[in-house]
Amino acid sequence: MKTLDVIMVTLLIVGGFNWGLVGLMNFDLVATILGNMTILSRIIYAVVGISAIYLALAVSSMRRRWSM
Repeated sequence: MKTLDVIMVTLLIVGGFNWGLVGLMNFDLVATILGNMTILSRIIYAVVGISAIYLALAVSSMRRRWSM
């Protein structure tokens, strides 16, 4: 489960970085690399969203797993 936690946190950081670029510079890195709203870019957005939901629901169990 710790590996899944690390993957999800990494995805959330990458997604946050992308949204920071959108907000500050009006530059969407995912759309630039994969195309604007192509199936691949939509999959990336969905996976980042799923990782955010996972982390929001798993905070208390992650504290126990990571001994925080």
